[in-house]
Amino acid sequence: MINEIQTLLDNYLSWLKDKTTLKKVKDWVEITTPYLDRHNDYLQIYARKMDKGYRLTDDSYIIQDLMQSGCKLDSPKRMSLLKMTLNGFGVQLCDNELVVNATKENFYYKKHNLLQAMLAVNDLFYLATP
Repeated sequence: MINEIQTLLDNYLSWLKDKTTLKKVKDWVEITTPYLDRHNDYLQIYARKMDKGYRLTDDSYIIQDLMQSGCKLDSPKRMSLLKMTLNGFGVQLCDNELVVNATKENFYYKKHNLLQAMLAVNDLFYLATP
């Protein structure tokens, strides 16, 4: 049973690698993942080499999408929910961008947390008023 599950996990990792694409965009690398947002669009993040590691960002995609969908984040309760969600993943909000800083050693973990935060914050859409 363990070997079977290990094979399934290996297949998942292979799928993840095959479905993740990279594209150079000026000083950044666009990382398109197989994970989908609520519009069934692939989540994209951007990575940039910095002096002491890497900066990863969603380029304001999630917050802009929420605002365009009528989910304003101007109330104290919504801002509190947003900050609590981001803090849970170690993600910062900088000018509507979801951002993490990573090193070579923790890049995989920080990338994963940024994607998880994007999906979680995306769910704040359900607070939008019609």
